[in-house]
Amino acid sequence: MAPATSATTVTAGTAADRADAHRTHGDAAHAGTPGSSGPGRTHGDAERVGTSGDVERAGFPEDVEYVVRTATADDLGGARAVMLDTVYRDLKSGYVPRWHADIIDPGAAYLRPERCTLLVVEHRGEIVATGAVRDRGPQAPPNPPWVAERFPSGTTAQLCRIYVRPEHRRHGLARRLVRELAEFAARAGGYEVLYLHTDPAVPGAEPFWRSLAREVCDERTLPGGGQGIVHFELPLPGAAPASAGGSARTSRTARTAPAH
Repeated sequence: MAPATSATTVTAGTAADRADAHRTHGDAAHAGTPGSSGPGRTHGDAERVGTSGDVERAGFPEDVEYVVRTATADDLGGARAVMLDTVYRDLKSGYVPRWHADIIDPGAAYLRPERCTLLVVEHRGEIVATGAVRDRGPQAPPNPPWVAERFPSGTTAQLCRIYVRPEHRRHGLARRLVRELAEFAARAGGYEVLYLHTDPAVPGAEPFWRSLAREVCDERTLPGGGQGIVHFELPLPGAAPASAGGSARTSRTARTAPAH
């Protein structure tokens, strides 16, 4: 299995990233709770990738440099600070143990399980953004049973904790994190689908995810409004498209609410 790119130098963002500048914050896992390096990643490798596809310059100052890399144990304090600041400032929920246990111990949640990962974005020695993959799907409750059935644990790679500090948005960091996480999930093996959910109340989160993913269920359309979140599916890199005949997964995609 090819190793993951452990560090990617990003200077600003592409034109497409900047077009989504106001949308570079998405909450991929504001609800739900979730040690050795896993497949397809190299912890602690500080190598910089210098190809034109990895270094993107788009008119920003030369010293605005970001490094996207796999987190190490030394990064967990900085990553935890980004996550906690986001749940208090943007999500307004504060720390809720049943939702945010992974924030308190991201090493157990993301570094030790072999098919999970935590990426960080470093800027001048500071962790300014995070993004993770966990190897479990949404649970029911609190999510609709048919959503949980559609995204079973084990074969579902859930994108979560894709958080960017406000002063570092508009640089395409969230979009880059999504791309790197999706590639990790494809390399890890065993995953069939990428899943995430987001809180539309977070500024910019819903339009950002709609620019990348396909809506599966908008809970605001359910009786009582559900949790008010939106569930999305993203294509897994390298996965074959669903057949026209439609599998059980495809047939459920068309509906946004379970039958009553």
